Amino acid sequence: MPASLEQKGSDRVILIKLGYDIVLGLPAATTIVYVLRVHPSRSSDLVTPENFRIEPSLPVEEYVDGFGNRCGRVNAPFGNIRFLSEAVIRNSGELDPCVPSEPQNDVTSLPLETLAFVLPSRYCEVDSELLDFAWSTFGSTPTGWPRVQAVCDFVHGHIRFDYMQARANRTALEGFRERVGVCRDFTHLAITLCRCLNFPARYVTGYLGDIGVPPTGPMDFSAWFEVFLGNRWYTFDARHNARRIGRVVIGRGRDAGDVPIAMAFGRHTLERFEVTSEQVDQVDPASR
Repeated sequence: MPASLEQKGSDRVILIKLGYDIVLGLPAATTIVYVLRVHPSRSSDLVTPENFRIEPSLPVEEYVDGFGNRCGRVNAPFGNIRFLSEAVIRNSGELDPCVPSEPQNDVTSLPLETLAFVLPSRYCEVDSELLDFAWSTFGSTPTGWPRVQAVCDFVHGHIRFDYMQARANRTALEGFRERVGVCRDFTHLAITLCRCLNFPARYVTGYLGDIGVPPTGPMDFSAWFEVFLGNRWYTFDARHNARRIGRVVIGRGRDAGDVPIAMAFGRHTLERFEVTSEQVDQVDPASR
C-alpha cells in the first residue's frame, strides 16, 4: 500500500495538504468578514493544525455563525492584507457516496432544521419562473435520489463553465438565462431547482483538489451542494457531475452569500489568490 494511504477502521484514508495565500488591496481602512477556516465538523481530522495567520498581524474576532461555520472579523488598515494558511488533513480516499435508493421526504415530515433550505434565498429564487420549469421538466422523473441526479445532469449540460464570465452577483435565474458561469452558478441553479421540487438543498464551499482525476490547472476553492434525503445530507456536484475524492468543507449556508471567503465592507482589489489542495505521502515533521 502506498505511503499516502492509511487505514482508519475499514476506510481507505488519504492525507491532503491544504492552504491558501490571498492578498487584498485596500484603498482605505476596511472591515473584512471571512469564512476561511476548515469547518468545525472536520477539526478532528486535522493531522496538523491550521497555521492560519494574517499579515500584517491584526486582532481577529472569531465566531461561529448560525450555520455552524467558523468565521472571523478583522478591521484592516489601508494597504494590503494577506490571509495565509497551511494544514494537513485526513480524508476518505473513497468517492462521494451514491445511494440511488434514498427517498425524498414529504415536506410535512422534514426535520425542522432543514426547512430553511427549501425556501428562497438571495441567489436562489425558488419563487420565480424556475418553479414551473422544475416541475414541467423533472416532475415525471423517479422521485428521491434519481430526481436530484436528473437536476445535476440538466444543470451540467445547460451551463457552460467559463472563468472569464464569473460574476459575483449572478443569481440562479440569471445563470439559467445566461447559460454560462463558474462553479457557484452551477450550484445555485441546481440548489434552486431542487428546492422548487421540495428537496432541502444547501450550498457548500471548500477544497476540492484534482485527486483521482487529471489536473485542471490552477487550484481554486470549489462550490457544491448537499441534499437531504432519507435521514441525512448527501453531496452532489452539478459543476463536475461526477463523484469525487477529497472534498474538505469550509462552510455551508443557504447560498454563496452566507459563506463569503472574504467580504470587505469597502472597495478592494484582489492582488493574489493561490489555493492548495493536493494529496501527500506523509506529514512534514516540522509542520506538526
